[in-house]
Amino acid sequence: MALKKLKPTTPGQRHRIAPSFEEITTDKPHKALTVVLNRTGGRNDQGRRAMRYIGGGHKKKYRIIDFKRNKEGVAEVLTIEYDPNRSARIALVQYEDGEKRYIIALSGLKVGMKIQSGASIAPELGNAMPLQAIPIGTIVSCIEMQPGKGAALARSAGTYAQILGRESKYVILKTPSGETRMVLGTCMGTIGSVSNADHMNEQKGKAGRNRWLGRRPRVRGVVMNPVDHPMGGGEGRSSGGHPRSRTGLLAKGLKTRSKTKYSNRLIISKRKK
Repeated sequence: MALKKLKPTTPGQRHRIAPSFEEITTDKPHKALTVVLNRTGGRNDQGRRAMRYIGGGHKKKYRIIDFKRNKEGVAEVLTIEYDPNRSARIALVQYEDGEKRYIIALSGLKVGMKIQSGASIAPELGNAMPLQAIPIGTIVSCIEMQPGKGAALARSAGTYAQILGRESKYVILKTPSGETRMVLGTCMGTIGSVSNADHMNEQKGKAGRNRWLGRRPRVRGVVMNPVDHPMGGGEGRSSGGHPRSRTGLLAKGLKTRSKTKYSNRLIISKRKK
């Protein structure tokens, strides 16, 4: 994945840093694996606005992704594609029986490569296997939290986790957030890191590009009135006091994770600030 700096032919192009899309091999998705994605504009079933800052945006279809990787056998990578619904690239793979599925593309995955799923396979790029069968120190992504439920950890562009060790029926992982936690060894993981690692370095260049993505302008709390936000009001340009949300919840440093959450016992060290 590479980025390109455009010539400043317009004010919107001057500061834009765009993806080069050099790894994309086709611009048409596999029709059988796409479904219509209805847009609500942030409105509920009564037509009233339930979520702010949502509306507009380009029409797009949802690609059905195989997050479970539960089909055993060898598959060939047919295409690497852009997905408007996620930051990572996706890959269309075809199994020996002819079935096609979309998976999250990994860094280094190329058209024509063979990948597999199962317990007794080699830990090579793109292969999906139980965490307990993967060697310690391996980089993994698309990791399940519960066996058979589908990937939940390290799915966005450029993310990965590392296997640090094993303890009884659990595998110790260092997650993208810096948290060290235990996950059941029977959960599936994919060898390699997620593609499009330069996604975090992109710059949109102009506000209109956010509107194309369906994101309306977000209003700052300090410019609101006191009736609308705890940080609103004041004479002149007031700072607004301690940062907090519209409902009064402190915005910086307040721990919101439940102290009685069932998975707290599986966390060895908390995520880094």
